[in-house]
Amino acid sequence: MDVDEILLTAEEKMGNAVEALGNAFGSVRTGRANARVLDRIKVDYYGAATPINQLAGIKTPDARLLVIEPWDKSSLKAIEKAIMESDLGVTPSNDGMCIRLPFPALTEERRRELVKQCKGYAEDARVSVRNARREANSQLGKAEKAGDITEDDQRDGENDVQKLTDKYITKIDEMFKKKEAEVMEI
Repeated sequence: MDVDEILLTAEEKMGNAVEALGNAFGSVRTGRANARVLDRIKVDYYGAATPINQLAGIKTPDARLLVIEPWDKSSLKAIEKAIMESDLGVTPSNDGMCIRLPFPALTEERRRELVKQCKGYAEDARVSVRNARREANSQLGKAEKAGDITEDDQRDGENDVQKLTDKYITKIDEMFKKKEAEVMEI
């Protein structure tokens, strides 16, 4: 393996960590109704765990309400049950045709809990980025010992890996600051 391959692999893993963080942040509810909070909720639909957005149309008629209209009305109860069992903290109301999810205004305490949850997601992403760095540096060391690359190439490669790490850690920090501001916004 040459230095460029090792760097490409590390950058791909770091990019995946940032992408996963974006998905995790999308599922954290803020003061506004957002259909992405339902992304991680799976419904038992004919024995298969199916995402809600594959069973129903999701609308946002106003800032604090989501309306879920299943294409198959028989799945209404299963969707309602899955939402109740989730940690969403919202009680659905079922009128036989659709499910309404009213999002109450977040309390200051709940906002702080959500920020703490987001901080945990950000730290997990940082750990993933650092693991990719450690793995890349280990591969560089092995390549140098095997004689595939020179000691200078190894040192330059480690510097490049560190620059990548710094770039992605900064991106994670920026994403966290943005999400924190969004959650704390009243």
